[in-house]
Amino acid sequence: MLDTHPHDGAQQVEVRERMTETPRRAAKVRWIAPVAAALAIIVAGAGIMARRQQEKEVAQWTAEQAIPTVATVKPKQGVSGQQIVLPGDIEAWYEAPIYARVNGYLKNWYFDFGAHVQKGQLLAEIDAPDLDAQLAAAKAKLLSAEAQVKVRASERDFANTTYARWRDSPKGVVSEQETEAKRADYESAVARYNAALADVNADQSVVDQLTALEAFKRILAPFDGIVTTRNTDIGALINAGSSSNNGPQLFRVADVHQMRVFVQVPQELSARVRRGLAADLIVPQYPDRTFKADVATTAEAINKTSRTLLVELHADNPDGLLQSGTFAEVHFHLPSNPDTIRIPTSALVFREDGMQVAIIGPDDKVELKPVKLGRNLGTEVEILTGLTMADTLINSPPDSLETGDLVKRAPQAQPQSQPQTSR
Repeated sequence: MLDTHPHDGAQQVEVRERMTETPRRAAKVRWIAPVAAALAIIVAGAGIMARRQQEKEVAQWTAEQAIPTVATVKPKQGVSGQQIVLPGDIEAWYEAPIYARVNGYLKNWYFDFGAHVQKGQLLAEIDAPDLDAQLAAAKAKLLSAEAQVKVRASERDFANTTYARWRDSPKGVVSEQETEAKRADYESAVARYNAALADVNADQSVVDQLTALEAFKRILAPFDGIVTTRNTDIGALINAGSSSNNGPQLFRVADVHQMRVFVQVPQELSARVRRGLAADLIVPQYPDRTFKADVATTAEAINKTSRTLLVELHADNPDGLLQSGTFAEVHFHLPSNPDTIRIPTSALVFREDGMQVAIIGPDDKVELKPVKLGRNLGTEVEILTGLTMADTLINSPPDSLETGDLVKRAPQAQPQSQPQTSR
């Protein structure tokens, strides 16, 4: 019997355990390999599917990004509160240059420019010695002619009495020849009387004419107003008349209780400027003040040279601030036109074919439509033809946009709600 050592027994047990564990490990290895392969296939398939899904999403995103997103805007109807500004000339309600009607020298003047005068007030007096002498001579000649008429009247009456006595005498007392002679004397006396009476009438007309001219020695204001010009002085030689060969105007008087404003309106705007249309006046000397005016009348005809319509406005001037000869900016308040369509200027497309706008259809496809422009309103422009109120426009369209392109509409900005205020 062999003598065994305890240590040897432990080694044997360990050897037997290793021999038993080796088949188990081999079996385990044989089971793990197929599982690992299957897992690898699953992971690879999932990766491929993920990449394909990612590629599909990237392609879809790229396609979506290729479709431009655009802001839209709707046309507006009519133009409310619109103004047109045109230059105008302010003139007095009445304004008259005053010239002399008689020759002479200025005796005195009583009102300088800027003075307020009333109708009939004496502005100046003219000393006209030549006219005075002519009137005195005419009056003397009239007196002589009147005296001559009295003489001729006495001769006529005497001849008439003599003729009547000869005519009514019994037959045989005077001859028929003498009666005819007395009748001829009477008719001659009547003719001389009539001639003398005609001379009196002629002389009287001369006196009346010179007397009327004498009244023009007093220069009177033709109406209530302001003396705007005085071009003479005491002792100045005065020539009658208003031609260039005669003296200048002595005074100029303007009635400024109401003013006339004249504006040349371009032909394209003339149809909208009618009687009663309101306007504001702005003058350079009062830039912070606005004066009211109304269209009173128009020329009803276009000037062929300037292609404009002459329009007259009336403006009250109770405080006298508006002055004759002033330049004014006339702001016409045009009524709303319901047939007019207006759009933002940013919606216009400038192309070689002319002015266009980009319309979005119900299928979100673009259509470029030509339009005819009206007036430029600043940030907006009038559209005369080519649009309807039902159209939807692209605001600020890209330059590359063409008819048939697909676009996306940007979401409309929602108006911010106003915070409620406590009462």
